[in-house]
Amino acid sequence: MPHDAVILGLKDYEIKDMYRADGGLVIEARYSGPVLCPHCNGVRLRKKDRFVRRLRHESWGMRQCHVHLEALKFHCQDCGRYFNQRFPGIRCRYRSTEVFRRQIFWQHYDGICRKRLSERQHIGTATVERWFHDFLEREISERSDEPCPQELGIDEHFFTKQKGYATTFCDLKHHKVYDVVLGRSELSLQAYMGRLRGKDKVRVVCIDLSSSYRSIIRKYFPNAKIVADRFHVMRLVNHHFLAAWREIDPQRSRNRGLLSLMRRHEENLKPEQKERLQAYLAEYPALEAIYAFKQRLCRLLRKKCCTAKRCRRWIRRLISYINQLKTCGIEQLETLGRTLGSWDGEIAAMWRFSKNNGITEGFHNKMETISRMAYGFRNFDNYRLRVRVMCA
Repeated sequence: MPHDAVILGLKDYEIKDMYRADGGLVIEARYSGPVLCPHCNGVRLRKKDRFVRRLRHESWGMRQCHVHLEALKFHCQDCGRYFNQRFPGIRCRYRSTEVFRRQIFWQHYDGICRKRLSERQHIGTATVERWFHDFLEREISERSDEPCPQELGIDEHFFTKQKGYATTFCDLKHHKVYDVVLGRSELSLQAYMGRLRGKDKVRVVCIDLSSSYRSIIRKYFPNAKIVADRFHVMRLVNHHFLAAWREIDPQRSRNRGLLSLMRRHEENLKPEQKERLQAYLAEYPALEAIYAFKQRLCRLLRKKCCTAKRCRRWIRRLISYINQLKTCGIEQLETLGRTLGSWDGEIAAMWRFSKNNGITEGFHNKMETISRMAYGFRNFDNYRLRVRVMCA
């Protein structure tokens, strides 16, 4: 590669001179490639005038760089039109090269705020934002035809008080956000789901225990298997168990040390912790039976990557546990039994499939970081644009 192309980062340019001016660097150059008429691609051109285009270019360290480019005005003898010379890597009527615009984009992408970039590069803050959105839209346009992923994670997250919640569609196989849509009800997502491409090719959809998302999936993803997210199932079991504990012993259930022991899985307790917990449970035989039942249920729900034969055996055990919950006589546990009974198929599917919404929840943390870096968003389209690029 010629040294001129290495220095400028642009192909088919010749450097005529380089010198320092006003603490920066000035490069005088000319374009040596072929010139065609932009209207008819004609080659019979006549030079009519000569002028200099002064452009901002990629900075060299802390020194700002300017390019003075020799340009010509032509008359096309094929179509009879006049035009100014076009240059690859420099957009028409722009006062900066694409290399410099890309440098500003990546610096802002990496976390340098608009004000700091404006002071360093002597450009406006609005210019930084405009260039940043321009490159984001280019990235999105390259992926605009991507179909819906085969392994999909769906979950909601909070956007603003005024606009409420947004729904995240995550590609679980490739670990990236597919799209973000405002709203979480079937009515608000109806228009988006109607124009979504590749819905019939989706095989697995992982969701929390949301009835609205389940009805959406059954309606718009006919070939998809719904898998309940393991974290939300375990959290639901713990929530109802602790609520039942508060009804049995309201005073001791507020003890933070006991609360920590009751929440943990039995195998994660140290010997001295087990002794303390067993001594407490011995005072309440009913609570001891409920605790033992909860541990058996949690061990069953934590099983992963099982064969179809094992799943059939465990489904029978799960149905037995659900029936025991429904007839136990404790309101909180009966509610848990009814909920697990309505989601038994989706819960059984999580034994067979290893996918869960942990990837989606991780991206929600990154979305919160993006929102904090921008000091919040009012325009959802700007927020969606950044999320789709930065979480891809």
